[in-house]
Amino acid sequence: MNIGLIADASRKKLMQNFCIAYRGILSHHELYATGTTGRMIEDVANLTVHKFLAGHTGGEQQLGSMIENNTLDLMIFMRDPQPRKVYEPDLSNILMLCDTHNIPIATNLATAELLIKALEHGDLDWRELFKQ
Repeated sequence: MNIGLIADASRKKLMQNFCIAYRGILSHHELYATGTTGRMIEDVANLTVHKFLAGHTGGEQQLGSMIENNTLDLMIFMRDPQPRKVYEPDLSNILMLCDTHNIPIATNLATAELLIKALEHGDLDWRELFKQ
């Protein structure tokens, strides 16, 4: 399966720890991330990540394109619930695209863990049928 990974600046360490904890599951799938998040994951988790541009320079649009083309199966977006700073990218489009195209998305650690366990148990295999 193709898994998208995005983390707001204040949640990048959480994403790293998540990827370390679930490395065994994630290593069996194709990982896609915005540039900075992808590099940070590779640095600590020994996982191969297809890195797009940094989020604020177009990486979120690249991931959005995968969603629109139905090539992304799962999105993990470690989102900061605090109001965005002016200089931070608005990733609400990612949320809207996942909802529109029925892509499972987690925006916090609890839901990310549920989705990754579901992935491990084959509960998301329906995505393969949905893509055909």
